[in-house]
Amino acid sequence: MNKLAAAIVIGVVGVSGAVYAEDWPHWRGPDGRRISTERGLPAIWSRDAGVSWRTPIRGLGVSSPIVSGNLVFLTSQLGRGPLRFGSHPSLVRGGPDPENERPLGERRVNGDGEDVVFLVSAFDRADGVLAWEYEIEASGNLPAAHQKHNMASPSVTSDGEAVYAWFATGQLVALTLRGELVWERNLAHDYGPFEIVWGHSSSPTIYGDLLILQCDHEPGSYLLALDRRTGKERWKADRGAGLRSFSTPVVVPGPSGDELIVNASEWLDAYNPSTGEWLWRAGGPNQYPVPAATHDDEGTLYTSRGHRAGPYMAIRLGGRGDVTETHVAWRVETGAPYISSILYYDGLIYMANGNGIVTAVDAENGRRVWQDRLGGIYSASPVAGDGKVYFFSETGETVVLTAGRELKVLARNDLGERIVSSPAVSDGLIFIRTDESLIAVGGSRAAK
Repeated sequence: MNKLAAAIVIGVVGVSGAVYAEDWPHWRGPDGRRISTERGLPAIWSRDAGVSWRTPIRGLGVSSPIVSGNLVFLTSQLGRGPLRFGSHPSLVRGGPDPENERPLGERRVNGDGEDVVFLVSAFDRADGVLAWEYEIEASGNLPAAHQKHNMASPSVTSDGEAVYAWFATGQLVALTLRGELVWERNLAHDYGPFEIVWGHSSSPTIYGDLLILQCDHEPGSYLLALDRRTGKERWKADRGAGLRSFSTPVVVPGPSGDELIVNASEWLDAYNPSTGEWLWRAGGPNQYPVPAATHDDEGTLYTSRGHRAGPYMAIRLGGRGDVTETHVAWRVETGAPYISSILYYDGLIYMANGNGIVTAVDAENGRRVWQDRLGGIYSASPVAGDGKVYFFSETGETVVLTAGRELKVLARNDLGERIVSSPAVSDGLIFIRTDESLIAVGGSRAAK
């Protein structure tokens, strides 16, 4: 078995390369905004009711599930990797129940990195049966992670023909939807070490025939675009040393063409996704940038910066150079989540933080519409669809709201398993990854 082990085909599944209308091919959803266009999405479930299926997961990780065709994909890590020395910051930061913040897998386990294996797993969307798994032996220097994640934090993405999985070692694979290797790269070997405090977590982004990767690390930072069919470099944008980012780039439509939005420690930057040409920047320093941006249909970008609760802002797209004074429509200095991304849905911005505070903001002017402490610890990014907004707490509870300018709680649904990953939505089902399981809620099977 070579360094990138052969696919372990566990079942034969009919797989098509066509992109389905209900696919959720990236953790940010079909168009990068975490909004489902489907109707009849579930509102009520529990550990034993409203669940279509529950499948145990062999490894640990906080990567989010995606859906392509009739398969659900996610990544995991087997074996104990190293944890960073010293104290680990509390992401809840003194909230009402900081003791509820727990390490990945319920206990902090440190290892020397021996026998670490990465998994790309494919599950049947209809019944959760494991279709296949592809094993990748970890190689090179293994980065020390935070106690709430590991080297399997980046989520896979799919173009309907292949799935692309990236790990914190810099290892990257493209697999067919049947689990067969198409190509492989080790970016740490090819471009320099993957060294970033707490470990790499940015996910791949597909744009046309490009696979775009944000590699903002202390030794050297760059954006890299690979040919998604061959893995060969198409363009590389060097960004200098000392940058840091745990965010995922997002492509949004601007008035003069598409713009690639990058959240990093010095600025929020925009690039031409076809060429890597730098376009504009806004904002200012933020030590640990995690969230990804979203947008409306009128040419406005909405984003938070991450660390220490903000800031969050609206930026008119299409600028050039430093647009902080010219294109920032409004800016609120504090109140945004540290980890999860904000959600734009029907004129409002929704957000929930690690202290259990949920907020709705008017997207036109940034003014607060409502705010309440609903409880919970929110690391997963919210999702919307069918007139509902879903917030997934690490406690295992999902709070379902009626979207709108009044706070209306439809349901509180407790799965009894911790939720850190953001969910996927497809074909009337919501796919939720916990520490132990991949769970599908809703659908006809759940109603029986």
